[in-house]
Amino acid sequence: MTGGQSTINTTRLVAVTLLLSGPAGIVLLGLAASGRLAPLWAGIGWAASALGVALLVRPHLDSLNAMARWIRSLSHGGEAGPPPGHDDTALAETVAAVGSLRRLWLQKSAELSESARWNETLLDNLPDPLLLLAPGRRVVRANQAARRLFGRELSGRDLAAFLRDPGLLEAVEAVLGASATARECEFTLPVPVERTFTARVDALEGQSSDGGTLLLTLHDLTAIKRMERMRADFVANASHELRTPLAALSGFIETLQGPAHDDEEARDKFLGIMGEQAGRMSRLVADLLSLSRIELNEHTLPSERVDLGRLLATAAEVLKPLAQAKAMTITVSPGATPVVVTGQPDELAQLFQNLMDNAVKYGRDGTTVEVTAATAETVPSAAGTALRGGPVFRIVIRDRGEGIARQHLPRLTERFYRVDTARSRKMGGTGLGLAIVKHIVNRHRGLLTIDSEEGEGSTFTVWLPAAPQ
Repeated sequence: MTGGQSTINTTRLVAVTLLLSGPAGIVLLGLAASGRLAPLWAGIGWAASALGVALLVRPHLDSLNAMARWIRSLSHGGEAGPPPGHDDTALAETVAAVGSLRRLWLQKSAELSESARWNETLLDNLPDPLLLLAPGRRVVRANQAARRLFGRELSGRDLAAFLRDPGLLEAVEAVLGASATARECEFTLPVPVERTFTARVDALEGQSSDGGTLLLTLHDLTAIKRMERMRADFVANASHELRTPLAALSGFIETLQGPAHDDEEARDKFLGIMGEQAGRMSRLVADLLSLSRIELNEHTLPSERVDLGRLLATAAEVLKPLAQAKAMTITVSPGATPVVVTGQPDELAQLFQNLMDNAVKYGRDGTTVEVTAATAETVPSAAGTALRGGPVFRIVIRDRGEGIARQHLPRLTERFYRVDTARSRKMGGTGLGLAIVKHIVNRHRGLLTIDSEEGEGSTFTVWLPAAPQ
């Protein structure tokens, strides 16, 4: 027992003793005042009475003090050892009641903790990003979807530090300022890939334990917007690019039905051209559908582990007959380190087949297309966050063709852009190959760079983040 506790116990004992011996003291003082008892004997009697009361009360006070210390220890979550009051029936009943109350409290506390943990897990695994905001736009909680979208360290940050859309911030301020209970708005995140969201801001009743008063919910509209844009682009691009071959087919058909009806030589010639135009339209539609599909999923990260060394070797083998027709060879050097990235195998195969196909088509007869893959020591200044955050692989496809004039390089990945339209169409190109390559690279959070010198050839370099170990 500490000094402080001893002082308190002594004070309490004196107070209880005086309270209980008070009636006897009053009677004795009355007898002394009336002369029936000597004052000395009255004082001695009161002292004896007080002493007897103190001796009787002290054990009970000690038991009560022990009980209080035991209950305080329980209230702080400690283990106070065996409960006091085994020899006192009243105290034993009190101890039993307190023990029952503690067991009930522990049970309810465990249930509340489990319920809170379950609710936290449920909110954390919702697919839509959720942010709980305190006054001043301070983030106090963010679920897993929000952390994936904006980064892990969100708690304590101002919303404007990572979401700067004026319309959204205005909606948040309106709800925080109590001028509205809920607001909705639409905004766009331009990087790393453009994504569109609808945001709903709701005021909460009361205030959470961490100070949250407002709930911000984001719903991704990117897929819907891309589908709308895809339909519009597909109709516009298809109608534009199909107009010429359809006109040619219509003209040849009219000619064969009219003046050249019995001309076998003209018929064979026209049928050959018509077959080429039909093949061109078929390739165009296939490329347009492929591009639309890739753009639709561009905002979602792929999740499979892909061995690029094996994929590059397969692509080179597929294009081997085309290269042999021009007396060309395709060499693949994957390097000593396994080149493994996180990606979508079919899209990556299409990416490198398109680049190798271009290298063979536009390379000089009898030359070599060189394909190398290795770990990159540095990344270009235009590299995004994914390339700056860890190991990077660099895949280089180099041809020995005529090269491309420098003024054309920035526009090569535009849809239907061709340096030499006639030559491209003669070789069966649709003008969409490099656009497809660009969007596949974007989906994989990589980078495409193009270097070329007229008369020397062209070099296409793809930078991709390495897969986590």
